[in-house]
Amino acid sequence: MCTGLSYTTRDHYFGRNLDLEFSYNETVTVTPRNFPFEFRKASALPTHHAIIGMATIADGYPLYYEATNEKGLSMAGLNFPENADYKPEAEGKTNITPFEFIPWILGQFETVDEVKTALSTLNLVKIDFSETFPLSPLHWIISDRTTSITVESVKDGLKVYENPIGVLTNNPTFDIQSFNLNNFMHLSKNPPEPNFSRELEFDVYSRGMGAIGLPGDLSSASRFVKAAFTKMNSVSGDSESESISQFFHILGSVAQQRGCVEVSPDKYEITIYSSCCNTDQGIYYYTTYENSQVTGVDMHKEDLDGTDLAAYPLVTGQQVHMQN
Repeated sequence: MCTGLSYTTRDHYFGRNLDLEFSYNETVTVTPRNFPFEFRKASALPTHHAIIGMATIADGYPLYYEATNEKGLSMAGLNFPENADYKPEAEGKTNITPFEFIPWILGQFETVDEVKTALSTLNLVKIDFSETFPLSPLHWIISDRTTSITVESVKDGLKVYENPIGVLTNNPTFDIQSFNLNNFMHLSKNPPEPNFSRELEFDVYSRGMGAIGLPGDLSSASRFVKAAFTKMNSVSGDSESESISQFFHILGSVAQQRGCVEVSPDKYEITIYSSCCNTDQGIYYYTTYENSQVTGVDMHKEDLDGTDLAAYPLVTGQQVHMQN
């Protein structure tokens, strides 16, 4: 179903696991400043911030799953079935379709505070991209290096939540997900204290017992708790190697393996790819289910003043470095 993550060491990193049972032929896609973004019910952006992220390109338009702009603002859409509720066009509102939401945000804004101001008039409109690409039920995490928010369009309207955890998964709604963390406040990276009874002797027979009770299943609610615990207790050096390695390890703690989540007979949800973008440097890293080697694309090696999309198909086959 997917897990999104915001993480800061010396630089800021943003990325996600994409968990699905099939691929949409996604590519690492760089949108330069002068690629014209047309919107169905809002004014076009003939010029805008350059963007890098993962997208399916349909009819020449980048349908971004997650992306980062050249100013370091990042955004990811995650599956939100049965809760996402998109609206009819509304007079006096900024009417943006969900498939335009990432380009509209990342094309214009630099900080989460700017985004929050813009969201006050936003209406996410129910307009499909095409018959081939109908709207997906989504909610979003938007992050800069210091702040994250979650945006959900539900029956009651547009909800914007502060997200100090810097994690997003899927259902239920974010307010319930974050409240559920109260049920795990006793978990610790440290050995447990014997609070069961002072009259009994207890043996801390293994390392890691302070986290007994941490969910390990692959449901979205459990992945939220597991990713939050792992991220909030994560320790990493500041180098690029240490930072991206730690980021991928955090995502790896909630990755999905083929065979564990059957969605229909002989069809299994897997972590198709994991991504990690250094938002300060504009470098997008990824791994795929069958390729654990990290691959990178640097947006600044493209012509960011151009008009044409740059797309890099995923390296999906395992890359093995032989030492003898």
